[in-house]
Amino acid sequence: MTGPLASRPLTRRRVLTTGGIGLAGLVAAACGTDATGVEETAPAAASQSATPTPVATAQDLSDTEKIVQFSNWPQYIDEDEGEGSTLGDFTAATGIEVAYTDDINDSNEFYAKVRTSLEQGNSIDRDIVVLTEEGVETWIANGFAAKLDKANIPNGVKLIPALQDVPFDPGREYSLPWQSGFTGIGWNAPLLKRELGVSEITSFDQFFDPKLKGRVTILVEMPDTMGLLMNWQGYDMANFTTDQFDQTLAMLQQKIDEGFIRQVTGNDYISALDSGDAIASIGWSGDVLALGKKYGFGIPESGGMIWADNMLIPSVATHKKNAETLMNYYYDPVVAARVAAWVQYVCPVSGAQDAMADVDPELVDDPWIFPTPELLATAEEFMYLGPQLREEYTRKFLKAVSV
Repeated sequence: MTGPLASRPLTRRRVLTTGGIGLAGLVAAACGTDATGVEETAPAAASQSATPTPVATAQDLSDTEKIVQFSNWPQYIDEDEGEGSTLGDFTAATGIEVAYTDDINDSNEFYAKVRTSLEQGNSIDRDIVVLTEEGVETWIANGFAAKLDKANIPNGVKLIPALQDVPFDPGREYSLPWQSGFTGIGWNAPLLKRELGVSEITSFDQFFDPKLKGRVTILVEMPDTMGLLMNWQGYDMANFTTDQFDQTLAMLQQKIDEGFIRQVTGNDYISALDSGDAIASIGWSGDVLALGKKYGFGIPESGGMIWADNMLIPSVATHKKNAETLMNYYYDPVVAARVAAWVQYVCPVSGAQDAMADVDPELVDDPWIFPTPELLATAEEFMYLGPQLREEYTRKFLKAVSV
């Protein structure tokens, strides 16, 4: 397909599918620190591209260098608030300076940028990176993740139960969630009212109403788009077959061919909603809600998806203990509440809801930051596929949407 679908967009959550990232023969083993202070890492997997086993040569300089290098996604922390920011307060409390960079626009793109250095055991000048679930899985599988010393992260026990044990990092040995969120449907409320005469979208029957033809967008993230559409087709995104995936993909291909889909997007669906080019979009909770009261977001009746972006310490990090100190700081409920008030995504820290009463009382009962059991029941995680099967499904999806 040509036109808007022809260029592949960057997103916060695009899965890792290119650059020879298919993996096989994953082996789990305990990791720790040897007598020289050099970090041992997760064992490297045998990949289809014969990735060499990285040599763990990073020495932790935290005791002599009071700095931590932190890479995150754009607009994912309260960095614009100057001396009153959480980063500034961390430095004031610990004496550790933070070299903060919002240079992660896509897990795959970032991995491609640093992969050679990781393979060679060279520094990438980052001590913490924030990655999607698939990104964490790939870094662990290739031996590029340092095992967390949980003694340095006592606040880690405040991780909410729903995110404590995950298939891509069992027992959270290598990662902690930064923020979580929902995938659902967002809309431009005035335009939706004008076209359909309703104030919200509750189903994909409405999303694909002929009156919205050419004015809706879907995400380039295979799990997000396909998960929601499989649920709409009566399947279960948490437990589906290849035949069910293919049938849903054929339905989506038909919608594209008929001109329903304006664009397959990354984060730029927000600008399309804002400009009115799109009336409705498959999107992410925090992004849409941050636009203001003119816009709406909801989970369709057929169900939505919940996900998390995660902090990880690279195997070549040179300030590991400082990084763990930073992780511990952001799992303080008061600090977590301050970040949640700014980004408006699901907060992964128990106790932050109570702390929010002093940060922003209007957000204490916001279900998109502190989900109720009823809201959580409307969303589920996408089925765990493993690297090879995930790559197979993603390639099918990307071919169908021509990106």
